[in-house]
Amino acid sequence: MNDSDNGGKRRYALYLGCTIPARVQQYEIASRKVAKALGLEFVDLSDFACCGYPIASLDARAARVLAARNLALAEKAGCDICALCTACTGSLTEAAHELANDPALLESINADLAAVGLRYTGGIKVRHLVRVLWEEIGRQEIEAAVVRRLNDVILAPHYGCHYLKPSEAHGDFENCEAPHTLDDLIRWTGARPLDYPRKLKCCGGGVLATDEKLALGISRQKLRDISQRGADAIALICPFCNIMYDTNQKKIETTFGLDLQVPVLFLPQVLGLAMGFEPRELATQMNRVQPKRLLEKISLK
Repeated sequence: MNDSDNGGKRRYALYLGCTIPARVQQYEIASRKVAKALGLEFVDLSDFACCGYPIASLDARAARVLAARNLALAEKAGCDICALCTACTGSLTEAAHELANDPALLESINADLAAVGLRYTGGIKVRHLVRVLWEEIGRQEIEAAVVRRLNDVILAPHYGCHYLKPSEAHGDFENCEAPHTLDDLIRWTGARPLDYPRKLKCCGGGVLATDEKLALGISRQKLRDISQRGADAIALICPFCNIMYDTNQKKIETTFGLDLQVPVLFLPQVLGLAMGFEPRELATQMNRVQPKRLLEKISLK
């Protein structure tokens, strides 16, 4: 499925996953605003369900069936998938990759999907919103849409663990050990992406349920580094990373006796500000740590 298959339209089934609608609606709100302004059409499929990621380590086959069900729904609608969550992107991408390269597995999975009246024949592409913006929209169109350059704004990119791994499933889109796409998108707004030692480190969310203090400690290290280097905010692309850095930042400060106050913005909020949207249109009021200094720098209060 590609642009030509869709009559030349940039049309995608929007996959929100479980966390975004429940805990970080500002990510969805800002993404829809920015996507519409850039000519992306999002199709909402009400039957989309869990990507399978939460149970993958316990039952890999069940996880693949859940992912394949979503792929089949997108195929039925005639759309490739644009996902906002990096874990969901990874889960769906891995499933699509495996099913495209293992006919026996595909038939086996389809036997299960038949119970709900679905069949997946393969070929659906799954891409994170960042990749869609970088590949489908590109620098020229994004820079042309910028009406409020974020000059003098310093943003710390946080890629997270799932955006590009495993690289073979993503078609070797970019080097997962030295990614640049998030940096590029930040730079196209006029802001400066901060290069810092812990840039590619985990947020700690993976161990939050088993060792909260360890998880918070991992987040603390990056937040402290970013704070000391004078960044105006973190720019990220994963809902659970946002929960660790934004939702849990006050708890991190209390636990470790720190005063961090590092704002955390989703990339579409950054793009939206540069494209002239007002903060409330991008739901920045839903962010726990408000980006006051950043807004002042671009003459918004």
